Amino acid sequence: MSEQGIRDARSLGMPKMLLLGFQHMFAMFGATVLVPVLTGLPVATTLLFAGLGTLLFHLFTKGKVPAFLGSSFAFLGGYAAVAGLFEGTDVNWIPYAGAAVGLAGLTYVVLAGFFKAFGPTRVMRFFPPIVTGPVIICIGLCLANSAINNCEQNWWIAILAIAIVVVCNIWGKGMIKIIPILLGVVGSYAVAAIFGQVDFTPVKEAAWFGHAISFENTVLGMRGSLDTAKLISAYVIMVPISLATMIEHIGDICAISSTVGENFVADPGLHRTLIGDGLATTLASLFGAPANTTYGENTGVLALTKVYDPNVIRIAAGLAMLFSCCPKFAALVSCMPAATIGGVSLILYGMISAVGVRNVVENQVDFTKSRNIVIAAMIMGLSLGINFSNTGAIVLGPVSLSGLAVGALAGILLNAILPGNDYEFGTDLQGDASVNFQQGVDRPTHKGRK
Repeated sequence: MSEQGIRDARSLGMPKMLLLGFQHMFAMFGATVLVPVLTGLPVATTLLFAGLGTLLFHLFTKGKVPAFLGSSFAFLGGYAAVAGLFEGTDVNWIPYAGAAVGLAGLTYVVLAGFFKAFGPTRVMRFFPPIVTGPVIICIGLCLANSAINNCEQNWWIAILAIAIVVVCNIWGKGMIKIIPILLGVVGSYAVAAIFGQVDFTPVKEAAWFGHAISFENTVLGMRGSLDTAKLISAYVIMVPISLATMIEHIGDICAISSTVGENFVADPGLHRTLIGDGLATTLASLFGAPANTTYGENTGVLALTKVYDPNVIRIAAGLAMLFSCCPKFAALVSCMPAATIGGVSLILYGMISAVGVRNVVENQVDFTKSRNIVIAAMIMGLSLGINFSNTGAIVLGPVSLSGLAVGALAGILLNAILPGNDYEFGTDLQGDASVNFQQGVDRPTHKGRK
């Protein structure tokens, strides 16, 4: 592994460190803000807990890992499913989703304990690519119809957003290639505004400074009034998704290790990085923000700048928290046209599914084996079939199971029961690092790493 790069950015001076911090913030910005726009979660709270979650992660990883934590796309389907539980009512669904994701975040801590006790090779046998790949594919496919519904508001704006993302991602250089989603949003938003399709009244009425947390969206704000059956249903929806995001996390840590040239899997260890990520997710969700995850966009910035000092990431976290205190900015994001959201989310959801395909391909999953075909078939058949059925879920008494939850659980059980599981984590780090739900970054290769 290469040992080149700047390990202590203080040698560059504070002005350059601030500039590098801004670059990291803008790299994560488009994707992080897009999640609350798609789900209805508060933008300001999302930015605040992206910053706080990043700092919490750095605390648990001894300040060694230069990772930024932003909003996770993997939970989009889960948020939509939880919101659907309360369709036709005036009940605020956000605290239910937050409580469920908060508990799901604690499963990271459980898995971290297994990693510490048994090591990654033995634990990862229960989550091989034949399970995680099809689950990720289904996450994107289950969301695609919502993107089309938004695109139908104005197909020209949606197509413009898609075109900008594609051009920037394929032909862009430097930062342009790293932030195609942000550029697609800004470009199509601007055109829609020029043609009078955006009402900026909420922006004019919003204050410049304010608080980032809405108490009614927090679990504490609903304390004592949460419906237990609905909460259990929400939790069952979210936990299988967390299994996929934990695999995403492991892939990200492998990718950051390769980029920086340090083995973070060993030191500070996956148990510490998982705890940091999981507790950051729990903290964010309890206050009405989306689940957090390590961001591939910022790994791309590390590869681009060769500045590996975690202090720069912490500066970016502080800047995100600062922006969260500007209601006028949050209102500007909330005024985004539905067609813009539809265009960028259409390609984003497709990318999620494509990442699942990539996970299967790069790990060379053998589909000549009957066990692998059966596992993939059951995961995809149950996930998609139940999701697009008349009820959209399997109802067992007061508990509602989403298609993704049923499919993921079926895949894990079948993989554990059926003979022939030959996956071994760590033998192919390029494959291990291939899981990433974020957009716009070509993963670094891992040739020569053993």
